[in-house]
Amino acid sequence: MIAQDYAVAEAPRRARIWSHLYVQVLFAIALGAIIGHFWPSFGESLKPIGDAFIKLVKMIIAPVIFLTVVTGIAGMRELGSVGRVAGKAFFYFITVSTFALIVGLIVANVVQPGAGMNIDPSTLKVGSIAEYTAKAHDTTVTGFLLGIIPDTLISAFTQGNILQVLMVAILFGISMALVGEPARPLLNSLERISVVVFRMVGILMRAAPIGAFGAIAFTIGKYGVGSLVNLGALVATFYLTSILFVVVVLGTIARANGFSVLKLIRYLKAELLLVLGTSSSEAALPNLLVKMEKAGCEKSVVGLVVPTGYSFNLDGTNIYMTLAALFIAQACGVDLSLGQQLALLLVAMLSSKGAAGVTGAGFITLAATLSIVPDVPVAGMALILGVDRFMSECRSLTNFIGNAVATVVVARWEGALDKDALDAALNGKPMLSTAAPVQPAIA
Repeated sequence: MIAQDYAVAEAPRRARIWSHLYVQVLFAIALGAIIGHFWPSFGESLKPIGDAFIKLVKMIIAPVIFLTVVTGIAGMRELGSVGRVAGKAFFYFITVSTFALIVGLIVANVVQPGAGMNIDPSTLKVGSIAEYTAKAHDTTVTGFLLGIIPDTLISAFTQGNILQVLMVAILFGISMALVGEPARPLLNSLERISVVVFRMVGILMRAAPIGAFGAIAFTIGKYGVGSLVNLGALVATFYLTSILFVVVVLGTIARANGFSVLKLIRYLKAELLLVLGTSSSEAALPNLLVKMEKAGCEKSVVGLVVPTGYSFNLDGTNIYMTLAALFIAQACGVDLSLGQQLALLLVAMLSSKGAAGVTGAGFITLAATLSIVPDVPVAGMALILGVDRFMSECRSLTNFIGNAVATVVVARWEGALDKDALDAALNGKPMLSTAAPVQPAIA
């Protein structure tokens, strides 16, 4: 845990409100939205700023995950706990993700956001979705599972595949634990490297407002707020459903495990605003790892649950998939029976894992699901392409909150949760650290 003091780029206590990262990101989002709305061409030209920030964060994700997982597992006294944590995590992921799919299905049937549109699929321009359907066609569960294994030990880091890095880190950490005392100097070195890497994360997070500004200016400038009007029912339904899922479903899970999801959201407000601005939950992954450890979750649990959850615990994406699929069916006048909807649900459960970790995973997963279920026209995806960017923000936020909740829950199940540290973090109370002091990096 020696690295955590250097990772989160937040202002010190009693500082002026402007010096807080979340305030800076919020201001940047507002400014970007204004520029994108009134000067759309200029807003579109700012896309490279947002892309550059996301690339900077992705650059550091692989070493952050590797160091967190390796040092966590290598420091474990009982290696059997690795498999136990993974089993509990996957039980949680499958249960909650399936429930998210069911929630989307129920809401779509009750609200019916696409009813009355009477769209003829043959009149839709499918060229704009060809890229997504092609990627969906190439994505299979078998290919996904084989893709977890890197070609070489180093390629896992050069290709930026989170699951490949996670696999290498788990194997490396287990190997160090089995070696025992001879590996202790290497473990100490990796812990000190963590200090430097997490200091780098803190430096990169200072650029978060700039990245959020460029990303939101591009989104509003290219698609415009007006693009929300025609498909407003779908967007509003999705946002409201996601909010209810977080507050009711995740809130109930949180209460059952002794904490408040609303306090957890407040604790992660800077990261959530960063996700909102960039439409990418990966942008806040390094800080999430650190903050969950600060909130009392053991490093070994955080290192396993968070990166795995980014591929297997996609609550927001699952709500979107069933809701969007039924919206397209309703808009195109396709009446799906209960059996067909259940078949859609089962296919979505599999395809959501097959497309995990792919850029634009939500839309690609939807294409994969519709291509397997012939009752709903794939061409109907063209209807929602224009507003998918706006919905991707909500998907990312819901996914992010879901993974934070999952980490605390699995840590509690495993007996690896410091309840006092969690209460102190969620209630904003200072807590004295018992970690050994470390020489700070040069500013």
